[in-house]
Amino acid sequence: MNRTIVVAGAGILIAAAGLGSWQAKNGKTDTTPMNALAERYVKTVLALGQHDSDYVDAYYGPPEWKHEADARYNTKVALDAIAAQAGAVRADLAKLAPASEEISRLRQQYLDRQLAALEARVRIIRGERLSFDTESRALYDAVAPTVPAAHFQQILDTLDKRFPGQGSLAARYDAWRRPFVIPREKLDGVFQTAIKACRERTLKHVTLPASETFTVEYVTNKSWSGYNWYQGDYRSLIQVNTDLPIYVDRAIDLACHEGYPGHHVYNALLEKHLVSDRGWVEFTVYPLFSPQSLIAEGTANYGIEVAFPGRERVEFERTVLFPAAGLDPSKAAEYYEVQTLVDTLAYAGNEAARAYLDDRISAADAAAYLERYAMYSPERAKQRVRFMDQYRSYVINYNLGKDMVRRYIESRGGTADSPARRWEEFERLLSSPRLPSGLQ
Repeated sequence: MNRTIVVAGAGILIAAAGLGSWQAKNGKTDTTPMNALAERYVKTVLALGQHDSDYVDAYYGPPEWKHEADARYNTKVALDAIAAQAGAVRADLAKLAPASEEISRLRQQYLDRQLAALEARVRIIRGERLSFDTESRALYDAVAPTVPAAHFQQILDTLDKRFPGQGSLAARYDAWRRPFVIPREKLDGVFQTAIKACRERTLKHVTLPASETFTVEYVTNKSWSGYNWYQGDYRSLIQVNTDLPIYVDRAIDLACHEGYPGHHVYNALLEKHLVSDRGWVEFTVYPLFSPQSLIAEGTANYGIEVAFPGRERVEFERTVLFPAAGLDPSKAAEYYEVQTLVDTLAYAGNEAARAYLDDRISAADAAAYLERYAMYSPERAKQRVRFMDQYRSYVINYNLGKDMVRRYIESRGGTADSPARRWEEFERLLSSPRLPSGLQ
């Protein structure tokens, strides 16, 4: 997941001089009418951050904006006023003629949908209960398909034959998987090795700013397994949660998803191409509960197979990561054969969340569903329910987002047998303000 609050969400009054001096230092200055609306959007997002500590996921705009906000606001801006501000910006945005350049038209569409999602988030904070699907469409511009339990059961029946014996299938799978845990004392070395490989593979195809970098921390007591805190100036802090055992496949998953070519690359490219090169100030702020998150999570998950396609991943794991973790490399192919099948259960997490958040099942039932149909351990299932409590329909961004990104890139010729084209289309998507509905 991608999370950072470099500047706390506070009520805003932004001095024009602050914006001008920041843009002069950081890149091109945009003086079009769109940028005036973009400034108002940033103010509105940061104002809502006063009410919702998870909402402002990244902000690296002018430091003067925070200083002035601290000086002028001692109380939260009322939610009604925030909703009115968003509506006013959308109304003024609708008065603009469509831009002639495609990326500028995408910018206009992006700003409108981001503001619409903000209005929906205000309604949720006020206490309005939206259904799972209504909420995901309002916030993330997409609705996940409904998948019946029978679909997952067919996959489980195949796995059941793979792991015969007594006890639940999840318990048998967990017992088989236990030898693939990365020992705690080897975790950082394995993870750093994975990051290095992900970065090398990404830089062969994607041009990044020379100063880009990130650091890694290991944390506990979180509802997520990993998080990218983007800090601006092409820097990230990546946190890895060590509450639960970390299996060997998670090293590449997290290194790609949070780093290269995932969140770190996505944020760095947006900063370079849209903020620095074009002066589009709206991209200095990232509201978590917005369509941008489906693009962020979808590209981060799809980026794993872009960087390590097919057998290349298994071979890298066998020759590099398994030995680094002190695991038996002869088991690598078998391990990934099973994991590929288990990964097809991903949408079971959506079904558990949909039923739970629509008040059709309890938290305990949601955890039991994850254990039965997603092969989660009891501890991981409880952690995932905590995630649902905190982030709600955000869960669709990982699996649906990945599938939407894959279909979009493949429709443009970026197929597995055309890796150079796939990287080209992937980088183009990461550098643009395209919406989830624009991936259709």
